[in-house]
This record gives sequence, C-alpha cells and structure tokens, in this order.
Amino acid sequence: MKRSIIYQVCFLVMFCVSMQLHADAQSNKKVLFFDDFNKPSLDRSKWNVIITGDHFNDELQAYIDSASTLYVENGSLVFRPQYRPGFITKDGQHFDFTSARITTQKKFDFSYGTAEAKIKLTEGSGLWPAWWLLGNEIWPTTGEVDIMEYSGEKDWASAAIHGPGYSGETPFVNRKYFDANNDATQWHIYAVDWSPTQLIFKYDGVPMFRVTKKMINHFGNWVFDAPKHLLLNFAVGGIFPVKINGIKGKGVRYGLPETTADLIKSSKAKMWVDWVKVSQ
Repeated sequence: MKRSIIYQVCFLVMFCVSMQLHADAQSNKKVLFFDDFNKPSLDRSKWNVIITGDHFNDELQAYIDSASTLYVENGSLVFRPQYRPGFITKDGQHFDFTSARITTQKKFDFSYGTAEAKIKLTEGSGLWPAWWLLGNEIWPTTGEVDIMEYSGEKDWASAAIHGPGYSGETPFVNRKYFDANNDATQWHIYAVDWSPTQLIFKYDGVPMFRVTKKMINHFGNWVFDAPKHLLLNFAVGGIFPVKINGIKGKGVRYGLPETTADLIKSSKAKMWVDWVKVSQ
C-alpha cells in the first residue's frame, strides 16, 4: 500500500513538472498575431472580408460583407450562413445561400510557428466551416494547410495538407474523433505547429496528425517554407460534404440535406471563434 501511494505521488509530481515545462515553453513564444474579437465588430486592420467573385468546389453559398453573416457577439466572432434565394453575385451568378469568409492576406502572414484558434461549431450535415492557412501565390504552388475542416458530423473534424502533386484528393488528411461528451459542438483549440521539416496538428494540445518533409517529397515538392496567411470561412454544401453524405443529383442541393437547409433558414447554423493566435 505504501509503495502504491509513493508511486502515485511520484506520478503526480512528474505530471505537474511536465505541465509546467510545457506552460513555460508556451509563455516563451513570441506572439506574432492575436485577435480575441473584443471590439464591437471585426477589426478590419487585421482581417479582409471576402466578397464572392471566384467560385470553388461547387459550394452553394456566395460570400458577402454583411453583419447578417459575420458579427461579434459576447466576445466571439460568429459566422452564420443565411438563406437568400435568388441572390445574384457581382459576376451575375445565382445562389440560394450567403455566408462569410475572412483572410489576413496582405495584412499578416508568417513562416513557421504555431497557429491556433478556439472554435465551436453547429451540427448539421453539409455544413463546411474551416480554419486554415494559405500561401500567397497561385494555388496550390505555395501550399494550403487545413487546420480544421468540418462536414457537420459532430463526432469528428479533420486536418489536411495540399500542394503541387498532392492537392485536391490529397493523401495527407486525417480525422480526429471526439468523445461523445466533448464533440465538435463544444469549444476546442485547433492548432498546427509548423517547422522547416514538418507540420504537427494538435487538437486541444494533443497531436492528431503529423506530416513531414520526407513524406511530402514522395508525392511532390515541399512548399511549406513560403509565408502563409490566415483564413476562416463557412461554406455550405459542395464537394467535401458530398464525399461524406453522398447527396447529389437532379433536384437536390449538392451536399446539403433539407434538414440542414432548414437549420440555415432558421439562422441556427453557426461557427463561433473565441480567439486566433500565431506565435513563434
């Protein structure tokens, strides 16, 4: 019994020391970018709000600059797609949904370090919110780092890497399955540690996927020395959800079931972002 107690005490001491060392390492990092959304609206000195001109992935939404789809509430940035049947973009295309996409392009980018965000999501098949990094040149020549992608199934989220020779149907993708009592509808910290030789994705501080330079060089060129800017967006439907829910064909919304369309119509589909940070 005494030996068991001693082992328990030693374990607790070692655990506390480990946690303190981790905290010290984190505190020694230099913060390059931080936004906790404590202003009444989005800080436009840090972020750009994208208005749809280009259209990707057969998605069902147009991106607009509007408080109806992007606003600050209770210290969090909220993305909220809306049902807008017959909405016409500036290039004359028609959409039934509007949403929001923001980037730091030409305002902030970085090479190497830790990018992380605290995010909470709504359940709903066919929703496609994401937190990611993107190179500044033509895609995918300077790379894409998907820190968190979500298809609306609350038990998992995924991370992925795209670049020349490994874009689109990339081999570099992995899922994190959450505990039933702590799924994607709860707050989580989604992060990537980026170095000159690897990217390690961490959810709530726990590694869930690692991609190394040697792994990438098997398929194409390592393009993860070039600077990347930050992106947050909320897509609706499109090719990624279709691969999960299989909803496609004549007379249906591509990748979006009617139950989720009804969720959007009632303004209940959301992504909350508590803060975003980049450190080095």
